[in-house]
Amino acid sequence: MDALLFLIPLAAIAALGASYSLAQGILKAETGSPRMVEIADAIRQGAAAYMNRQYRTITIVAVIITLLFVAVALFQTGELATQWWWTTVGFVFGALFSAISGYVGMGIAVRTNVRVAHAAGSGLVGALKLAFNGGAVAGLSVAGLALLGVSAFFLLFHVIFGFANPVEPLVGFAFGASLISLFARVGGGIYTKAADVGADLVGKVEAGIPEDDPRNPAVIADNVGDNVGDCAGMGADLFETYAVTAIGAIFLGFLLPDVHVVSALVIFPLVLGAIAILASIAGVRFVTLGPDGNIMNALYRGVFASAGISIVGFLIASWLVFRTFDWTLAPGVDGWFGIFLSSVVGIGVTIGIMYITEYYTSTRYAPVRRVAKASETGAATNIISGMAVGMFSTAYPVLLLVLAAFLAFSFAGLYGIAIAAVAMLSVTGMVVAMDTYGPITDNAGGIAEMADLPPEVRRHTDALDAVGNTTKAVTKGYAIGSAALAALVLFADYAERLDLGEGAFRLNDPIVLIGLLIGAMLPFLFSAFLMEAVGRAAGAVIEEVRRQFREIPGIMEGTGKPDYGKAVDIVTAAALRELVTPGLLAVVAPLLVGFLFGPLALGGLLIGVIASGLMMALMMSNGGGAWDNAKKFIEDGNHGGKGSDAHAASVVGDTVGDPYKDTAGPSINPLIKVINTVALIFAGFIASVGGILIF
Repeated sequence: MDALLFLIPLAAIAALGASYSLAQGILKAETGSPRMVEIADAIRQGAAAYMNRQYRTITIVAVIITLLFVAVALFQTGELATQWWWTTVGFVFGALFSAISGYVGMGIAVRTNVRVAHAAGSGLVGALKLAFNGGAVAGLSVAGLALLGVSAFFLLFHVIFGFANPVEPLVGFAFGASLISLFARVGGGIYTKAADVGADLVGKVEAGIPEDDPRNPAVIADNVGDNVGDCAGMGADLFETYAVTAIGAIFLGFLLPDVHVVSALVIFPLVLGAIAILASIAGVRFVTLGPDGNIMNALYRGVFASAGISIVGFLIASWLVFRTFDWTLAPGVDGWFGIFLSSVVGIGVTIGIMYITEYYTSTRYAPVRRVAKASETGAATNIISGMAVGMFSTAYPVLLLVLAAFLAFSFAGLYGIAIAAVAMLSVTGMVVAMDTYGPITDNAGGIAEMADLPPEVRRHTDALDAVGNTTKAVTKGYAIGSAALAALVLFADYAERLDLGEGAFRLNDPIVLIGLLIGAMLPFLFSAFLMEAVGRAAGAVIEEVRRQFREIPGIMEGTGKPDYGKAVDIVTAAALRELVTPGLLAVVAPLLVGFLFGPLALGGLLIGVIASGLMMALMMSNGGGAWDNAKKFIEDGNHGGKGSDAHAASVVGDTVGDPYKDTAGPSINPLIKVINTVALIFAGFIASVGGILIF
């Protein structure tokens, strides 16, 4: 098995090589007119400026936490001290890799958008290929970096240094990845929605000008936000989901009773990761526009190809690795086949959540059309209907996850749940590609509008962008589902590590209940911080846009030029001011509960944050997606079309839904995993203290 470990980083390097090859092909495509290049450069420079300032801010927090780890390591002795030092190193590299994954996704997206706008002049086929390949660069890079980081560190600790427990330092890597992802999601989410809300409320509602109109001073900030939120934010989010899930499965394989050695159970999640990443490389080739011209089907074709190839690979790997494994939990199911069936369950969850999310957020189905219909009677009924759709949308995903956890546990115990979670990662490359596709096509449409390209170009970019709205919603559903299963694995790690015995977390224990209630409250408090942050930042943008309309002569007539940079600066400063408090909440809350009330209360907190966080994330992401596409459905000529009262009401609903679906909802995913990894890292200390307030 050790020899196999050296092959796993090669699969990650292959993904990075494929990503580089796709990027080179994109950069060779034509960029269009000087005006198009000028607009694209403004978007690219604004995005780069924000990212640089954001990571400077995050670096300060990361350095403080690194120093905390160093201080702990200095008070340890022997092997424990060595592990803490390497946990610190793992934290630094996890944070670094997460930051790189965000940069890579955004860096290629802001160079692909203008090329897609130019290619749209020649038809959908070439524009779709460019847009998706731009997303695939991000997807393969994220998956490649995650697998490379986790497998390389495991090799270092297990093979090169020969640690008796080579898994422990990996938790530091997971924490670093989760923390940076949380800050990237929070900061990028605040930025993108503050700019979007500010641009829409003054431009579309008050001034009556179209979306992406160059007369709107916030239009560049809005396009920048698409990239720092959906590209960089989602890239960091799914990087940490990949890394944390793999590490959680590895850790569980090590902690299971009668294991505590590096066995097939420990290494197998990395084997699955290598198979899945090769399947993603192959899946990119299957994304082609069919005779029916259905863009969504073209994208799904790549997802299904990756999933199918992965299943075949998982079957072979399960048999090769576990065929002599004496472990049977399900009647009539061999150990190796139970593990394989668990992996199939994970892929089934991925496909199921995608279709469920599409049902609740696509204009083709009843939920979105109900919200659009409700808009005819005003903004209040639109908002009521959208909130109801968001609440309804929690049921099917939760039932699917419950069924998946039950089946996976039946097939292979707790380890089966971990394998199901890892198997969900088989399409991570494709999911990130689909997500990044959305901002690329959105920006392409904006460039086409601002550069005054012919109507047929805008028709093509609108067709691509309409699918992009759905893909962004679908990929958020995937991220939430995978986060839920990953969190279950991390909680199992926490319970196994403390070895508290059967029935430790009893709900009739007041200490457990204290932790559970605090944990259930945290996603609400966290979301409140973010929603208020978006409101404050959007208010500043609104005032600036109004000021420019008043004070700069000729903007509305097209003879004066807005100061785009001022709006970008305002949103950047606001986002960076607001991101630290909710980020620190995720780190401080579990430490306070653990040290004050002990490990049982902390376990209760983990249960609470997983349960309420999952519901909040689903409700916000799907409800926001429904509001967004209800507006698009009306703009397509339904219920009175653009300029109607129903359209005005739908814009208000979409404005409410924007921070739901793009700020608070997605940010809950890394919140859950940051809290869980903090609990894992400090579990030993917390157990030794036992709870300061517990006598």
